Amino acid sequence: MAFIPYSTQSIDEDDIAAVTAVLRADYLTQGPAIPAFEEAFARRHGAKHAVAINNATSALHLACLALGVGPGSLVWTSPNSFVASANCALYCGAKVDFVDIDPTTRNMSLPALRDKLAAAKAAGTLPNVLIPVDFAGLPCDLQEMRALADDYGFRIIEDASHATGSSYLGAPTGGAWSDLTVFSFHAVKIVTTAEGGMITTNDAALADELRLLRSHGITRDTARMQGESEGPWYYEQTALGYNYRLTDIQAALGSSQLARLPTMQARRTALADRYDTILADLPVTLPYRSNDRTSAWHLYAVEIDPAGPSRRAVFDAMRAAEIGVNVHYIPIHTQPHYLGLGFKRGDFPAAEHYYAHAISLPLFPAMTEQQQDFVASTLRAALSA
Repeated sequence: MAFIPYSTQSIDEDDIAAVTAVLRADYLTQGPAIPAFEEAFARRHGAKHAVAINNATSALHLACLALGVGPGSLVWTSPNSFVASANCALYCGAKVDFVDIDPTTRNMSLPALRDKLAAAKAAGTLPNVLIPVDFAGLPCDLQEMRALADDYGFRIIEDASHATGSSYLGAPTGGAWSDLTVFSFHAVKIVTTAEGGMITTNDAALADELRLLRSHGITRDTARMQGESEGPWYYEQTALGYNYRLTDIQAALGSSQLARLPTMQARRTALADRYDTILADLPVTLPYRSNDRTSAWHLYAVEIDPAGPSRRAVFDAMRAAEIGVNVHYIPIHTQPHYLGLGFKRGDFPAAEHYYAHAISLPLFPAMTEQQQDFVASTLRAALSA
């Protein structure tokens, strides 16, 4: 059987046609495809505003800046994520800390968050911003986090890079609970623009600030200018911004992909459901399910029973069989850069325990049941070795 990746993009003829149409049109960037994508994405995710960004890392950076994160600020996030979830605060000159994960959901632990907030209040070290991460596509406990944010006075940037198309308490992710929500459109994500990101918000002022910051801090809006316009060519740089724009080519692909999101999501869910069935008797911990939220199923991550073969042995056996399993994620606080900031191994034991046993199995819309059966049978053999 040919190599089975852990994930891969899903591109069809409509996607190709959408990109080709932009290539034949007047604008390759800063044209009409971008607001069209933003408006469609905002509607789909129950948000008033959506701002397209060149990638999710840039989006996290701008989200921090828009909320005033800078030197003297403190940002908390999850150690079980890609490094961008923490790096974004460092880019702003802020300090970072982590809240350990719930061993079951693999998302930020509510009890750990409550305890850490109580201790921080007593010490006068409360965070300015919390960045919970919807790991593997499963939304965090956002209602409770919103209540804590209101009580303790911090803002929330939801890192939903894995969670496009997920839902929480009957509503799409990206609307009600966070000040800002960040999505990723990397090639292996639910919806792809090759590289790209989006920030949703219900706050018009934050949306305007994000649009300013993504394009050098430059405005042509006379209402935002500090001086008089000198003519139609005139613009002002009113803030130190960045070139974090998405192109119309990418936006056209994103809009086409978004139209197929229900179909792609249904296929991911069907494959995840089938994994639950065919792996039920194996000595692995399967992903958490909850009646009050639906996962986007960006990842299907299992945990290997430490009483059996090692995770490394299972990983090597799967890779030898041309199955592209992966591991998500090495806890951020154990990376050399963060060790240099004063963190140490053992600081967040639940995240470290999960990492020691985790393997992400292949999951993508074009995956066949035959490929899935091969993954399951190979995993079964590796666990029996």
